[in-house]
Amino acid sequence: MRPSAIALGVMFSVMWSSAFSVAKIAVQDAPPMWLLTTRFLVAGAIAVSLARFLGQTLPRGWRTWIAVLVLGLAQNAVYLGLIFVAVQTVPAALAAIIASALPLLVALTSAVIGAERPTRAVTLGLGLGFGGVIYIMHDRVTGGVGVGGTALCVVAVAALTLATQIVTRLRMDGGVLMIVGLQMLVGSAALAPFAVALESPVDVHLSWRLAAAFAYIVFVPGLLATLAWFTLIRWIGPTRASVFHFLNPGFGVLIAWLMLAEHVDSATWIGVLLAAAGILLVQVARMEPGVERGHLPGTDRYLSR
Repeated sequence: MRPSAIALGVMFSVMWSSAFSVAKIAVQDAPPMWLLTTRFLVAGAIAVSLARFLGQTLPRGWRTWIAVLVLGLAQNAVYLGLIFVAVQTVPAALAAIIASALPLLVALTSAVIGAERPTRAVTLGLGLGFGGVIYIMHDRVTGGVGVGGTALCVVAVAALTLATQIVTRLRMDGGVLMIVGLQMLVGSAALAPFAVALESPVDVHLSWRLAAAFAYIVFVPGLLATLAWFTLIRWIGPTRASVFHFLNPGFGVLIAWLMLAEHVDSATWIGVLLAAAGILLVQVARMEPGVERGHLPGTDRYLSR
């Protein structure tokens, strides 16, 4: 793996992991549903406009539109919606650690549905990874962290796992920016009724802190991290790119400690090391000799424009 790919993978992990801490800052001044509805509307409009400027057109195939709807609903509305609600009551580090279990859940569900035959290394990695995540969850819940918020994080990552399994079986045609922008607009439309029914825009407290956090989540984890991810897939393929997920638990905890002064004890780091080792073992073990870029259905065409 060339140095540029390694650097991009690390940058992606830092951007992805930072989103949880910045989200916790943002929800102090704005209700989560209104915050996300506006975020997806702004980010989606920017992405679609830029895509049109670059000559990208709306998708034509029905499979691509299904993928856009699935990602928009499951990833943006359900996954991020529940995460933003959860970080009101749970530490950002805990939310990041639970969310980082996505590669483990994808590998586990792939084995359950018969899409993959897990090797001993994958099985060991799943045991280590889930053991680390569960250990941290147990330590935090017994330490006073709310069960409700923790459960929301678990449901959120389960929804994203389901979306991942569906989307990887669809062929997608179109430019990256266009598809990313459209799925964000779908997320905004899906969350808007909940924002209107459950929250009030009066509770939005305009401040420099909110403005900075909002700009960050729109452009950094929202747009730049997504583009970095698909660029990484184009360079080294989806399986190798997924290896960088093992950095997410550590970065998530470290950033929450630096930005929010969240308490991090030895138990947390033990769980982080177990989770990271499990994710790394699973992703490396899932590599096959000769795996080339774009091995996911439709990835080459998805990235071609």
